[in-house]
Amino acid sequence: MNAMPFVIGTIAVFVIAYRLYFSFVAAKVAVRNDLSETPAHRLYDGQNYYPMNKWVLFGHHFAAIAGAGPLVGPVLAAQFGFMPGFLWMLIGAVMAGAVHDYVILTASVQHDGKSLAAIAKEEINKVSGVTTTFAIILILVVAMAGLGLVVINALAESSWGTFTIASTIPIALIMGIWMFRIRKGKTLEATVFGVIMLILAVVAGRYIPGSQYASMFTFDHKTLTFLLAIYGFLASVLPVWLLLSPRDYLSSIMKISVIGLLAIGLIIVAPEIKMPAFTEFIKGGGPIIPGKLFPYLFITIACGAISGFHSLVSSGTTPKMIMREADIKPIAVGSMLVEGAVSIMALIAATSLLPLDYFQINVPVDKLQAILPKLHAMGFTESNLSQLSASVGEKIAGRTGGAVSLGVGMAYIFSSIPGMQHLMSYWYHFAIMFEALFILTTIDAGTRIGRFLLQEALGKVYKPFQKTNWLPGNLLTSGLMVFAWAYFIFTGTVSTIWPMFGTANQLLATIALAVSTSFIINRGRKKYAWVTILPMVFVGVTTMVAAYLNIKNIYIPQVTMSATLVPGLINLVLTLSIMICVVIIFYNALPKWIRAYRQSI
Repeated sequence: MNAMPFVIGTIAVFVIAYRLYFSFVAAKVAVRNDLSETPAHRLYDGQNYYPMNKWVLFGHHFAAIAGAGPLVGPVLAAQFGFMPGFLWMLIGAVMAGAVHDYVILTASVQHDGKSLAAIAKEEINKVSGVTTTFAIILILVVAMAGLGLVVINALAESSWGTFTIASTIPIALIMGIWMFRIRKGKTLEATVFGVIMLILAVVAGRYIPGSQYASMFTFDHKTLTFLLAIYGFLASVLPVWLLLSPRDYLSSIMKISVIGLLAIGLIIVAPEIKMPAFTEFIKGGGPIIPGKLFPYLFITIACGAISGFHSLVSSGTTPKMIMREADIKPIAVGSMLVEGAVSIMALIAATSLLPLDYFQINVPVDKLQAILPKLHAMGFTESNLSQLSASVGEKIAGRTGGAVSLGVGMAYIFSSIPGMQHLMSYWYHFAIMFEALFILTTIDAGTRIGRFLLQEALGKVYKPFQKTNWLPGNLLTSGLMVFAWAYFIFTGTVSTIWPMFGTANQLLATIALAVSTSFIINRGRKKYAWVTILPMVFVGVTTMVAAYLNIKNIYIPQVTMSATLVPGLINLVLTLSIMICVVIIFYNALPKWIRAYRQSI
């Protein structure tokens, strides 16, 4: 299969969906009101509620939602073949992910920029609000710890990546002061400055390793954890226009530019997709994901099609900066569809490798020999791994997790462009740094969102906490949030709870879609509730099945063995807790939906 038709087809489908389907959603389902004053104006405080330029806010929103999922998930799911992941991302990004993000952002803007938990309380009842708060805090801490660990692993002992990413902080500060204080509204000027400085930082970073400055940007895991915690705290505490939004905007420019170049490279190179459309592993028994295609494909891909974490951004930082409701569609829908495109490009890049090379990279070396006969029987006999390792300058066999195989795939595409044949090592290391940048922007926004949620919850006990610009509350809740996720990274215990994140994240998406359904029905638009009910049922059933299988096949067996008792018990309790949260919310919401439909008959 040639990759070019899939690239062009993806872009065409997403453009048509944005223009037609989401014009219908905006007109009939989550109806916008351009005459209504948004919370950014009505509750303006210069810190958190701040009217933001549409494109700068798009940059923040996209950077916040696009973490590890759209890059790594599709790569790991490629073990099932190219076609299952491609179809789910193409359909899911439109019918599930973009709907989920758009409706929640609209609901939050029309609820004064409040959190998903606060919306659940008002649209369903108080019990649902408390339940959602518990689920969100749990998932946020696990997500921040897991994503933080990925960033630290990518940057540890890497002076190039650390220098480039560290450079984005002062660049963003200058951009923020430029756009919002010195030259108000001059977004283009700040953008040109930021892009030029970012390019210089990327180019200069290439020469840091081996130079006299290398030691200044080379850190071990513990030191990087401490530095990441400081950055997360500052991003949460400082005014949103000063660091968070301009840095996310700058990061998004780089992210979208690189993915755009990758798309152009795929069209120019027109590589063959070497992974079959379907592999035998759709029946289970895969070396990367042991379970069957259903339900594990949908849990593994996650953000490429739909992610519960998006609902936190859509009801956290973004709604407090929406200048007018007309901006909701390009920000929410546009960001999700771009993320869907990113996921598909990542899948194509990874599947352009020889299948045997793909598995040799993503399966631990000690486990590869056991699965090798089966891979040969499937026709995967040709390998180019030695040449790839020599080209990138690193040993890549057994580098599990998806990041390395994606980096190699991207480097292979870029180096296949005429005139770039000898730059594969450069492109590989650039791709690894690029992945770390992708993920870091989720951590800063997630920390601030967690701060908002804690302030809402503590505000029930002591009212000043409800004011998001109250400095003592700001400092305390930011500190608590940073301490929670940094503790798990620093102590190494994040690996204990990370396995349950995939199902927990998708169950949060189910909760968000249930809240969205209540929002639509409560406004008298029940005949359009199918827009959120269909993805809610599919994602909910799929994820509940996955959670049940994880409990049955992984966590309970772990509990029966003394060596794995603690991690098994923790994952069992946390997974059951999230499942119970979903049941409680549906128990409270479903009768209201039925009552609304009966009243209309």
